[in-house]
Amino acid sequence: MHSTGPSERIHPRPTTVFSPKYLGTTLGMFVLVFMVAFEVMAVTTAMPVISEALQGRELYALAFSAPLASGMVGMVAAGELADRRGPKLPLFASVLIFVVGLLICGVAVSMPMLVTGRLIQGVGGGAITVGIYVLIARLYPGHLHPKIFALFAAAWVLPALIGPWIAGLVATFIGWRWVFLGVLLLVVVAFSAVVPALRSLQPEHNAELGPVSVRRLLLAAATAVSVLAMSLLGRLPGIGPICVVVALAAALLALKPLLPAGTLRAARGLPATVLSRGLVAAAFFGTEVYLPYMLREDYALRPDLAGLVLTASALSWSVGSWLQGRTGERFSNAAFITVGSLAATAAIGTALATATWHLPVPILVAGWALGGFGMGLIYPRQNVNMLSLSPKDQQGFNSSAMTLADSLGSASATAVAGVVFVLAGAAPFAAVFALTFVVALAMVLVAGRTAPR
Repeated sequence: MHSTGPSERIHPRPTTVFSPKYLGTTLGMFVLVFMVAFEVMAVTTAMPVISEALQGRELYALAFSAPLASGMVGMVAAGELADRRGPKLPLFASVLIFVVGLLICGVAVSMPMLVTGRLIQGVGGGAITVGIYVLIARLYPGHLHPKIFALFAAAWVLPALIGPWIAGLVATFIGWRWVFLGVLLLVVVAFSAVVPALRSLQPEHNAELGPVSVRRLLLAAATAVSVLAMSLLGRLPGIGPICVVVALAAALLALKPLLPAGTLRAARGLPATVLSRGLVAAAFFGTEVYLPYMLREDYALRPDLAGLVLTASALSWSVGSWLQGRTGERFSNAAFITVGSLAATAAIGTALATATWHLPVPILVAGWALGGFGMGLIYPRQNVNMLSLSPKDQQGFNSSAMTLADSLGSASATAVAGVVFVLAGAAPFAAVFALTFVVALAMVLVAGRTAPR
């Protein structure tokens, strides 16, 4: 029988991310993640007002796709720095860049100036995520990783519930500029709570890795340009589908060296974990963006009622995240990823059946809530699995690979689904959901390979 030693009695293993040692850092990181997520939702709500005020309708789509693309450069740069110098420098730099981008957007006097701010902001936002992943690996013991990532899942879900409403109030009664400037102030306050933890870290300098790889940064930039090309050129009459295929191929070619070896062939362990993130993002979000559209077109629901399907999945996502955090290490990461993948696939199958046979709306809502629950199991455990399989000097690289796969999966699915929707003719929603269902089946196959050898 194991007996508790004197050191364990004096220094018991922390069981919560809210213990005094971690409380300030946990809250600071939660608010940081919350504000990055809130800004995404808020801008979606406020952009019609912004576009009208700045007379920039022609740049409307670019204002959304710009930060998604530039974020890829930030992810890679933060990963490179984190492996060489630890998370301190990437986090300070990324928050500064994010704040500068928000400031430019908040004082913008033209749409091109706003898009410039969004590009800068995207670099910072992408880098913040990677820096936080590495900080978690350095600061929190492994048994707390499921709990901290469950908390971060809530930080993304809450803005989906309240972000559009708050942003609408701000844009209407205070002014759209405060959608950016208000986030700026809160980000600075939140980061101040993380600074003590960063200062407590020992200085790092991994000379064996050499200088930051300019080649990887250029490949990240090429991937970003390809993502922009997919989103902007996909709707061109006649050549749009060709542009999407070419841009997707270019993105995958540029991305391959930025991923762990064997990712595109689903090698067991870490590579399959990274690939599973790209597949689940493509399948789930490629479906979700068309659900309110289908409910509006085929069922004539008001926008607020059509949006309830997304609310249901957001709430059940929180439940799934909470559950996997509570179970801790009792089940393997691969088990959670597999079960969550099956739930998400069943949800996408429900969407396909609804589009094909015009099933009652409550069936779709229930199915999509099941999918949200599955995503709540998948996302935190993918992150936990990635960190557990990453040597210390590769935590930054692998964290950036995970976030890159997530971004490319979402962007490519949206672009390809847009082409399928246009070409499908009489049953566009069924065609889109059939595509994402095939991707979901591939996700299930890969999920079983996320366990290490």
